Parts: sequence; C-alpha cells; structure tokens
Amino acid sequence: MSSEKGAARRLFGTDGIRGTANRAPMDPGTALRLGQAAGHFFNRGTHRHRVVIGKDTRLSGYMLEPALTAGFVSAGMDVVIVGPLPTPAIALLTRSLRADLGVMISASHNPYEDNGIKLFGPDGLKLSDDQEAAIEALMAGDLARSLVAPSRLGRASRLEDAPGRYIEAAKQSFPRGLTLEGLRVVVDCAHGAAYKVAPTVLWELGAEVVSVGVAPDGFNINRNVGSTAPAALAELVRERRADLGIALDGDADRVVLVDEEGTLIDGDQILALIAESWKRDGRLRSQCVVATVMSNMGLERFLRGQGLTLHRTAVGDRYVGERMRELGCNLGGEQSGHMIMSDFGTTGDGLVAALQVLAVLVDQKRPASEVCRRFAPLPQKLVNIRHTGISPLDREEVREAIKAEEEKLGARGRVLIRASGTEPVIRVMAEAEEESMVNEVTDRLAGAIRRGIAA
Repeated sequence: MSSEKGAARRLFGTDGIRGTANRAPMDPGTALRLGQAAGHFFNRGTHRHRVVIGKDTRLSGYMLEPALTAGFVSAGMDVVIVGPLPTPAIALLTRSLRADLGVMISASHNPYEDNGIKLFGPDGLKLSDDQEAAIEALMAGDLARSLVAPSRLGRASRLEDAPGRYIEAAKQSFPRGLTLEGLRVVVDCAHGAAYKVAPTVLWELGAEVVSVGVAPDGFNINRNVGSTAPAALAELVRERRADLGIALDGDADRVVLVDEEGTLIDGDQILALIAESWKRDGRLRSQCVVATVMSNMGLERFLRGQGLTLHRTAVGDRYVGERMRELGCNLGGEQSGHMIMSDFGTTGDGLVAALQVLAVLVDQKRPASEVCRRFAPLPQKLVNIRHTGISPLDREEVREAIKAEEEKLGARGRVLIRASGTEPVIRVMAEAEEESMVNEVTDRLAGAIRRGIAA
C-alpha cells in the first residue's frame, strides 16, 4: 500500500490548494490571507519584490485573482497579472521576470465548480512541503505583521506580451530544421488555459491545425473535452483523417494523444517514446527516467530493455521533479500525462511533450499508430471510491484485506491503494499479467474498502 509523501497539512494537497469555488478554502477571504502570508514569507531582502499571477478560464478566477492581488499588494509585493495561460507558462515567466513567486489559479482537469491555487518559487519550481507548511502556519496566525506601511504597498500591472513569450519558448523546444508542414493535427484545449497559445504554436510550426475546446465561457472547462475525456477527439481525428490528436487539460500541464486510428496514447507510452528518442540522440541524461507508482509495469520492462532505469515516486508531478533533480535526470512524467522535461521547463508541459512526439513522427515519417505504441501494457484497473469522514484505510480490516491481496499476487502483479491528495477519494489500482486477475483483485479490494466506509 502506498502513502502520500509529506507531512499532513490542512490546506495544501499534492498540487497546491484546491476546493469548490466560493467555499473555503477556495473563497476570497482565504485567497486574501494566502496572498498576505505568501507575500510575507517571500518578502525578504531589499529588492523590489514581485509575484506573477496566471489563471485558467474558470469563472471563479475573476474572484480569486483580485483577492490574491490584494493580499500580495498589502504585503508589499508588486503583482504582474498575465491572464489565462498554461501552468508551465507561469513557471517560465516567474523565472524570466526574476519574480520571487509565481501563482497559478487552476483546478487542472476538474470541472468549473472547482478551483485551485499552485505556488512556484523564484526558480520556477513548485514549493516544497516545508515551504507550504510555513505559509499555512502564517495563515493560521496573526497576519497584521505582514501588512506593510502605506508607502511600501505593492503595485499591480498587466503583462500584455505574456502569451507571446510562452509561444516562443514552446517553439524553441521543437528541433530546429524540422517543420510540421504536411501534418494535420487536431488539438483539444479543454476550453482551458491553452485555448489561444496551443493552436498558435502548432500553426506557426507549419501544421494544419483543427482546434476544439477553444471557446471558454467560464463554465465549460474540461466538460466532455480535454485529456480526461478524449472520446470526441478520437472521433474527430478519424473524421478529419488527422495524423495526430492532442488533448490537453484545463491548465495544459498534462497531455494524452490519439493516433490516426483514434486509439488513445497515455502518458506512459509518451514517456517511453521520448525516452527512446532522447537516448538515441544522446540527449537523455543519467540513463534513467522518473515516473510514479501509477505507471504501468510494461513501461518499466520496456525501459529496462533499452538499458534505462525507471525510478518511481509518490503520485504528483512535484515529487517526480524532485526525484529528477536528485538523480540528474532530464525526463520524468506520470501516466496521466504530466511530462517534465527539464531541458525546457520546470514543471509538466503538455504542449511541449506533444511537440517531442511530433518531432519523432516528422523524423521517422511513420504514422503515430506505429511510432507511439512502444510497449504492450500489463492489464491495469483503477477504481475511485468516494468517502466522507475518517479514511477507510485507517481500519484494520481494510489493511488486512490489502495485505492478503498483495500476498496472492506475489511477483505476478502489484496493488496500489492511496488516498487522493486533492479530493476525498480512495484510489484502488491493481496490475497483473492476466486481466481476469486484475478484475478480481480490484473488485475484492473495492468491496473491502466500501465495507470499511459503511462500518
């Protein structure tokens, strides 16, 4: 059984703070206090302090953005507002503008009713557990000392050319000398943060672009579109006879692909393809790849056959990034589609990952159905079980059921049970060489957990 990394925190989960919009902790009051506390935490030294704030396209972003701005300004920090942009763009701009802090307002792949706040340090990296814990402690205390004198209040301004800066950075990740001319690409932006920049990048690199999910209205983000709902994209790829379909999520830090036949290509296959390509070109550092405990055993076996080592972490791209830096590795990711390529950025970037795949398609002049199927995944099943109150994983009978299934599987497979870091859900995953065994294990474990919830 897996446990999440990091100390228990009330507000921060595996990917910042997240919740229902206009309800604590995603209400203006909490956002204001977060701005004051984070502003106070980073307001060190004599230089003029600066924070970059971006968001996706949720209606509630218009509520949280000014609340955060007020908090930071009251703590003496200048605020640079960039509007809807992908999460990797905020990490990039934080470093480019020499800011002390970057903030992304997004709940990623969740529906519009939810929102979230992610924080980046001056290096463009997500804050550590210790930093988040320190900011949370400040929020719980008396914030009066974080408020500066009237003469030291910060200022707020808008950076008009922010999208262009990210567009150019994304294009620079595509190999010089190659072009996407002759390729038809369908890109699904999930009515989210990349609705302008992603189609622009692909078009400027020469592709014929078919865009969907590019008409945000504040409510439709991720609704039947994007990386968590690729069925419509697959149908459109077949209908338009496209060479590749790209599905981003609401903040564009993750991606899944669809080949010309409409078959889904998940993050594990993307990771395998990029690793193989980079190794062949001499670009893969440390001869290793980092993924999470969720990645398929088939990926591990494929990489071993390439002479590469797979290192696993707890779920969360932040933990993937931390392990990559420890190992000196420049490639890591998650089955869900987060791809971290440290040569190009500090956090997951769905568009840049898709460009790496497109580069291989162009170079090899073969269809995606051949290029992107790097290994046969072992049967794997994931069941999500919602609960309220105390986690059922704390019950002795549930722990015993999990141990029994692990012993039955032995070396033929594995079981992963974990509590989500962003919602009250227990994730039950089993993987084995036989699909019938996977179904039986997940059914028995799901039943045990549901009985634990009802007890």
